[in-house]
Amino acid sequence: MSFIIGLLSAMFRMATPIIFGTLGEIITERSGVLNLGIEGIMLISAMFGFLATLTTGSQWFGVLIAIQVGVIFALIMAFLVVYLGLSQHVSGLGVTLFATGLAMFVYRHTVGSPTIPPIVQPFQPFPIPYLSDIPFFGQILFNQYALVYVSWALIPIIWIFLYKTRYGLALRVVGENPMAADTVGINVNLTRTLALVVGGALMGVGGAFLTLAHQNMFLIDVVGGRGWVCIAMVIFGNWDPIRGSLGALLFGFIDAFQLRLQSSGFAIPFHLFLVLPYVITIIALIGVARRSSAPAGLLKPYRREEKGG
Repeated sequence: MSFIIGLLSAMFRMATPIIFGTLGEIITERSGVLNLGIEGIMLISAMFGFLATLTTGSQWFGVLIAIQVGVIFALIMAFLVVYLGLSQHVSGLGVTLFATGLAMFVYRHTVGSPTIPPIVQPFQPFPIPYLSDIPFFGQILFNQYALVYVSWALIPIIWIFLYKTRYGLALRVVGENPMAADTVGINVNLTRTLALVVGGALMGVGGAFLTLAHQNMFLIDVVGGRGWVCIAMVIFGNWDPIRGSLGALLFGFIDAFQLRLQSSGFAIPFHLFLVLPYVITIIALIGVARRSSAPAGLLKPYRREEKGG
């Protein structure tokens, strides 16, 4: 029983950065922009969030800094793809490479190359009174980090925003048919910029979670491809926040399970265990990719002067 409780509790923790990143990417792609900069945004946000916490001792201040960094790099992405109309693929990969290099440079410049990496006091589990005392489910669901609860709350909030508000409708119209959106008075460039900003903020929180809750230090491989997994979860969930988050939970379950397999004593190279969640993600993605329906305006730059051309 304790094994099951530990496994399911870890599943929610492992899924949390994926949920934040997936929700951010869904909002971004719903506006018609593919943000391949997510891996770099999560990494540099994780690094600055860690340094802010290392300096001040406040985990929440670190999260705030990570959000700001995510927004800054999202604005860089917006400038490249929304206002300059450059390739979203090339721009996103460029942002990831730039953010990765900058993160390593700033970290080395600030911390140096110590034998033992500096650590911070990470977030501690926040048990919800009474609910955490419920047998079995209490320990799994209600004895988590505060950011885990935040990620759960964001799933229905973003779903309601996308499907039940006029602002969400405007966002989806921009992602499907920016010319039609412009015709009815929706500012396409502003909408896409705001979507990138909100998405970047969520990606920043996902990155901060990795260094301030999941771990208590910064390593250059701390993100470990989770940004790319988030993009896969967007497709897996068919650009829906609930389905995408369920995909994140699947990844979290497999990730938590492989960690327990590593400690079980199997005479198998640990690298095979590490790659297991990504292999399962690819298999699951293949199974649903043909049935997915991307926003019609995704990857297509919009220039208002071409409207009447």
